[in-house]
Amino acid sequence: MTPGTSHAERKYRSATAFQRRINPVLRRLPLQPLLETTGRVSGLPRRTPVGGRRVGNSFWLVSEFGERSQYVRNIRADPRVRMRIRGRWHTGTAHLLPDDAPVARLRALPRLNSAAVRAFGAGLLTVRVDLDG
Repeated sequence: MTPGTSHAERKYRSATAFQRRINPVLRRLPLQPLLETTGRVSGLPRRTPVGGRRVGNSFWLVSEFGERSQYVRNIRADPRVRMRIRGRWHTGTAHLLPDDAPVARLRALPRLNSAAVRAFGAGLLTVRVDLDG
């Protein structure tokens, strides 16, 4: 890293380098929740392992890098998504919730993922996926 690089930027680069290595493994785990968005440039499906919790017909998660996350940028371009939850695929509509309190939201989500999001995150953003049917 260059000497003038901010702490937040170093965190972002470290976390994305780690995710590039671990996400291909996590995507293969049948019970790992996946968020599938449509690539805003390519139009191809993009699958991202996420942590969160289903509450009724909604799935809640917190993006650790908010607007910088590629899946958040894809949601902004096209909010129709698919979620794999407990091995089953569901269609839905994602909503970015900048007015939600993401740190408080993390307290209601699985502990291990929430700890990782807090440790690596900068610019947290709550995302709610309303599942169809």
